Amino acid sequence: MRTSKCEVSQWDSDEPVPRTELLRGVQGAHGLVCLLSDKIDAEVLDAAGPNLKVISTMSVGFDHLALDEIKKRGIRVGYTPDVLTDATAELTVALLLATARRLPEGVEEVKNGGWSSWKPLWLCGYGLSGSTVGVIGLGRIGMAIAQRLVPFGVKRLLYTGRAAKAHAAEVNGEFVPLDQLVSESDFIVVSCSLTPETQGLCDKAFFSKMKKTAVFINSSRGAVVNQEDLYEALSGGQIAAAGLDVTTPEPLPTNHPLLTLKNCVVLPHIGSATYSTRGVMSALTAQNLLGGLQGSDMPSELSF
Repeated sequence: MRTSKCEVSQWDSDEPVPRTELLRGVQGAHGLVCLLSDKIDAEVLDAAGPNLKVISTMSVGFDHLALDEIKKRGIRVGYTPDVLTDATAELTVALLLATARRLPEGVEEVKNGGWSSWKPLWLCGYGLSGSTVGVIGLGRIGMAIAQRLVPFGVKRLLYTGRAAKAHAAEVNGEFVPLDQLVSESDFIVVSCSLTPETQGLCDKAFFSKMKKTAVFINSSRGAVVNQEDLYEALSGGQIAAAGLDVTTPEPLPTNHPLLTLKNCVVLPHIGSATYSTRGVMSALTAQNLLGGLQGSDMPSELSF
């Protein structure tokens, strides 16, 4: 059995490594392990120098990596897809239910004494049974979300993306244009990748086509949403509610207008936050790094 010996320089804190420390610590490194919070651009690559052979990110997303610069230097990249699919799908469903059924508001009412006698329409929300759900991006995570939502009695499942997906048949998914999905859905779940095409996709025009009773959920990337337009749609009654596990920036400033709204539930990007998932992600990140250092196969290498 082949053993690996590495000299490891570690930033030993839960807080992101300061830029100056990253630039200093990466000098001469053969491999780099990073998180979503670490911007790996030309400056970092230049600081690392010609020894750098592999970058292993503990994430499924890679918009924090300057892929053009990385490719130019012939550096391999490892990432952690698949292993966080179930955890992220579970969290997305939890966020949808919490938003649609107004759970945070309910908890607050219990705590602040607002819970008095039973009232017919107090804290009423929206249910999934008999509803139409639209999923933007029916990839691994989008499909896992759809599979979990269908048993709630969803009547129609619409999806949109670059092309129709054969696996959509498992959930009776209907491939439709984006405008149709937006206008017909009672719940819209965004689970697409962040690309130049999807950046700012959910804007004023998008929200204006939604039903006034519709619920909007985003667990993909914050930059897919124009947050100013979302605030206007929520505060003006254009849409019913929104649930976000991702924002721009992260963390969202505590004085951000979205945080003043009762019909907006914001979580701190915890889609993959289960003990087991983070453990598997860590192991895969290490295996990718070692594969890159040894010039052998990486379990999950990014093709770009």
